Amino acid sequence: MTTRIDPIADDIHRISTYVPEGPPGGITFNQFLVLGDEPLLVHTGMRSMFPAVRDAAASVLDPAELRWISSCHASRPDEYGALDLWEAIAPNAVPAHGFAGCFLCLEDVSDRTPRVLGDGEVLDLGGRRVRWLDTPHVPGPWEAGVLFEEETRTLFCGDLFSRTGPTDVTTVDDIVDAAIAHDQLMHGHAVTAHTGTTLRRLAELEPRALALMHGPVYEGDCAHALDALAGYFDAALLAELRTPA
Repeated sequence: MTTRIDPIADDIHRISTYVPEGPPGGITFNQFLVLGDEPLLVHTGMRSMFPAVRDAAASVLDPAELRWISSCHASRPDEYGALDLWEAIAPNAVPAHGFAGCFLCLEDVSDRTPRVLGDGEVLDLGGRRVRWLDTPHVPGPWEAGVLFEEETRTLFCGDLFSRTGPTDVTTVDDIVDAAIAHDQLMHGHAVTAHTGTTLRRLAELEPRALALMHGPVYEGDCAHALDALAGYFDAALLAELRTPA
């Protein structure tokens, strides 16, 4: 298991750990640091990864200075599993998530009162502005959401476009085919009548980069990739509805 940290945009760093175990080919677990007057950590990583992720973060920021901790889900260990460990070294850090995640999970697992973010609400980091968007069940849990840094137009999209195997830090190559292959292998998405609509809403943001939790940072045509993934899920849902019970 190796952990590295790389800049991916002004004041944004990707921390990545490749784990060879798990799905075929292994998988990467990524966290992101957004620097500012009130720095933000996106995804805590699992407890077992905490020492390596903490040390990587410390190469660009004193972890004690963290002000916000967020993620795209609230109910999985790679999202908030090390939350208490980060809170122990960052006395002013507070988890920030949408209402569902705070109500279902964070109010119980954190000793600190979480910051509830409304759909479309902006968290001003002082130098960077991160907007929260509710995306229930896209992918997976009810409390799912994404974070969009407005100046760099970086979309932190969690488990969307996940893939197996080690990855480069960034890529301009197609990410849709790998995401479809991963979905067909792992069946990790909850596909509903709202999945395509939600993904097309994200495409309307016209992001410049997609910061994947399990994959590279994509710097190609992000809106097209989101639209293409929406089309895949629309077709998968239609096929399922047409299949006799």
